[in-house]
Amino acid sequence: MAEIPLAARLFAKFMAALLCLFGGAVVAVDMLASRVAVDSYVDTLAERLESEAHSLARTEALAGGRLAQQQLVHLAGALGARITLVAPDGRVLADSEADPAQMENHRTRPEVASALNGRPGRSVRKSPTVGSSFLYVAVPSPHGAVRLAAPLERIEARSQAVRGRVLAAIALAFLPFVALSAWLARRIATRMAAVMEMGAELARGNFTVRLPEAGGGELRAFIRHLNQTGEKLQKLVEDLEREHAELERLERVRRDFVVNVSHELRTPVASIQGYAETLLDGALEDPRHNRRFLQVIRQNAERLGRLTQDLLALTQLEWKTRRFEFASYRLAALLDEAVETIRPIAAKKNVSVERAEIPEHWEVFCDAAAVHQIMANLLDNAVKFSPEGGMVEVSARLERDAGHVVVCVRDQGPGIPAADLPRIFERFYRVDKARSRELGGTGLGLAIVKHLVQAHGGRIWVESEPGRGAAFFFTLPLEDPGLAAEGDLHREFTVM
Repeated sequence: MAEIPLAARLFAKFMAALLCLFGGAVVAVDMLASRVAVDSYVDTLAERLESEAHSLARTEALAGGRLAQQQLVHLAGALGARITLVAPDGRVLADSEADPAQMENHRTRPEVASALNGRPGRSVRKSPTVGSSFLYVAVPSPHGAVRLAAPLERIEARSQAVRGRVLAAIALAFLPFVALSAWLARRIATRMAAVMEMGAELARGNFTVRLPEAGGGELRAFIRHLNQTGEKLQKLVEDLEREHAELERLERVRRDFVVNVSHELRTPVASIQGYAETLLDGALEDPRHNRRFLQVIRQNAERLGRLTQDLLALTQLEWKTRRFEFASYRLAALLDEAVETIRPIAAKKNVSVERAEIPEHWEVFCDAAAVHQIMANLLDNAVKFSPEGGMVEVSARLERDAGHVVVCVRDQGPGIPAADLPRIFERFYRVDKARSRELGGTGLGLAIVKHLVQAHGGRIWVESEPGRGAAFFFTLPLEDPGLAAEGDLHREFTVM
């Protein structure tokens, strides 16, 4: 059996409560209207009977009891009431419906007692003679009291008729109200069902659900607050997910870092240890090998030193602990200094390093030591991978609209495959691992260059094709972009 929708269940409960409320109101109105109608009819009838009783009391023949029984009956029929004549001592002198000789003394009857004391009286009770409920009205007369009695059946019949009309009027009046209430109940039930379903979704962890803020009043305010709660929970969860992803990424970086550093350290440490043990085992006295072994130990120690230095430099850049001193410098002078530093090394491989013509007035806003380190790493790689007799070219172009210059270091080496280009700036990533280690690289140079360029608010990229060399480009700002005030331009770590 299909489950009844939540909105339908809420609507049924609302309507049941409303119908109970309406039913109670109808019963209360019915009772009040019936009571008012009966009281109104009794008062009207009492006033009429009292007026007629006064008229009869002024009639000498009737008050003195000289009318025949038949005449008394006829007069009672004309008045529509029972007529009773009571003597001052309470004896019944005449009655239109009973034999006076068989009737009790009426002195104790409330209405008769009041009339015998000189005041009109009235009473509603069941007649012991006739056995029906009557309205009794008695007024004083010169010979005692005149009492008129009218049965209440007619009043009850009239009150029932009034009651029926009142109930019909109430029903007609309540029909639009019931229809309006049903419409409001359905609307509220629908919105409350939506609110409850949203609460259930939030409890299940779905923080993306939202409700339309239609209508007005407290329910709309509640829906708005509920939506805001959902948005805050969604943002909190997204932040937690990002933090979790970041922690996972940092953990991967840490693991990869440990693995890569261990791998990079293993070879030189093993080499140093092996050659040192060989020397200690007797090769130290061998003039043919001892100097060569010591040279290998020194080369691996230098490699360890370079690796340690690069790791410290990269850590300082990634954790924003390196201090930069930004100022305006002439670009040509910065590039010339880097080129002159690398030329002696390039000359050993018969590789020429040339700088293209650059206007002397071009200035960049940078840290001179950082730019020198960028150029040194790029030029060192270019020279290492260039063939003998090759050339390394340094050039720059001005992009004033973008607010920077683009510096390029181009070599004539073997080039970089397209599949390796996206990862070329990762730590310890090498295109040709064997050749890189043979050339003495630590695998951290380009990662350091990337962070130094980013610290200047710039970007770095490479263009290359296998067999046609490689060109590394990076940008430097022309003016101060607020680098001194921005100590946290880039938060990412170098990808492993």
